[in-house]
Amino acid sequence: MISPVAGADETLHLYNWSDYVAEDTLSGFEAETGIKPRLDVYDSNEVLEAKLFAGSSGYDLVFPTARPFAARHIAADLYLPLDKSKLSGLDQLDPAIMSQLASIDPDNAHLVPYMWGTTGLGINRDKVQAALGETADLDTWALVFDPETAAKLGACGISLLDDPTEVYSAALAYLGKDPNSLDKADLDAASALIKAIHPHVRYFHSSQYMSDLANGDLCVAMGYSGDVFQAQSRAEEAGKGVVIDYVIPREGAAVWTDVMAIPKDAPNPAAAHAFIAYMLQPAAIAAVSNAVYYANPNLAATPLLDEAVREDPAIYPPAEVKARLFVPSERSDREIRDLNRLWTRLKANR
Repeated sequence: MISPVAGADETLHLYNWSDYVAEDTLSGFEAETGIKPRLDVYDSNEVLEAKLFAGSSGYDLVFPTARPFAARHIAADLYLPLDKSKLSGLDQLDPAIMSQLASIDPDNAHLVPYMWGTTGLGINRDKVQAALGETADLDTWALVFDPETAAKLGACGISLLDDPTEVYSAALAYLGKDPNSLDKADLDAASALIKAIHPHVRYFHSSQYMSDLANGDLCVAMGYSGDVFQAQSRAEEAGKGVVIDYVIPREGAAVWTDVMAIPKDAPNPAAAHAFIAYMLQPAAIAAVSNAVYYANPNLAATPLLDEAVREDPAIYPPAEVKARLFVPSERSDREIRDLNRLWTRLKANR
C-alpha cells in the first residue's frame, strides 16, 4: 500500500494516450492514496511534445514514447529527476528495458517504463481476402505500400497513422532500407511510395482506426499493437462477425517503450511519484496490460496476466520476431522539422 501524500482536495493531473489505463486504474489509485486523478488524453507524441516545449502545461505526469521523444525531452531538460526512495518496485522492472532506457536517460534518472509494444497492421481478414484472394500474404507492409495492392483494398478502407516517424520508417523497411535513414535519396524514395498510395488511403489518424476496425469500416489499418487488439476485442463483443488480426510485417516493424515522466514545472510532483509507485505494483500494471493488450516491463506482473495476453506472440514476441524489430532513433530539431515538412506536403497530396 502507498501512504497517502495529500489532503482530501489534492489532485493529480495526468496526460496520457487514449485508452491506455484499466477501468479501475484511476479509481484504485484514488482509493489507495486519497489523491483525485484527472486524466486528459492525446493520440500522438507530437501533441504532447508541443505542450511540453511550450511550458506550463499544468500536467504532473506524462507518458511519452522513449525514442525519439523522451530522449529529446531529457536533452532539453524538460523533466524532473525521480526520487527513487519513493518508488518501491523499480527492482522488478525488466533489466533489458531499463538498460535500453539508460542509454538515453543515464542512471534511469527521469523515466520509468510503462508499456511497450510494436507498430504493425490491423487487418479485417475476410475483407482483405475477398479483395486479394484466399492465399494473399497478410504479414507484409505491401498491404498498404504496394500501389496495386492498395488500389484493391482502397474501397474497403486503408488508414495510416498520422505520424511521420512511424510511416516513413515503415515505408523504408518495406523498401528494404534502413528504417531510421535520413538520407535524402531514401526519404525521396519513401515519399514517392507514400504519394503513390495516397489516393487509396481513407485517412491519416492515430486513434480513429480502433473503432473503424471494430465496426468493419476499415480493412487495413497501420496501428499500435494494443490498439488493434482492443479493436479485435470490441469486434468480438459486438458479435457482428468482424474478425480482426494483428500482424507484425515480415519486413520489420518498430518496437517502442512508453514511459512515465514528471515535467519540470509539474504542479504536484509528489502526487506524480505516488502514481508511479502505484503503477509499479504488479497487480496494478497487470490490470492495465489485461485491459489494453500491451506488454508491460514489470517481471513480477507476468504471472498475473491473463493467459491470452501472456502467451500471445504478437504481444510478447518470440526471439525470431524480435530480431525483425527496430527502435526509432533520435533526431535533431532540424531533422524533425524537415520530416514534418515532407509529411505535411504528403498528407495534402502535394
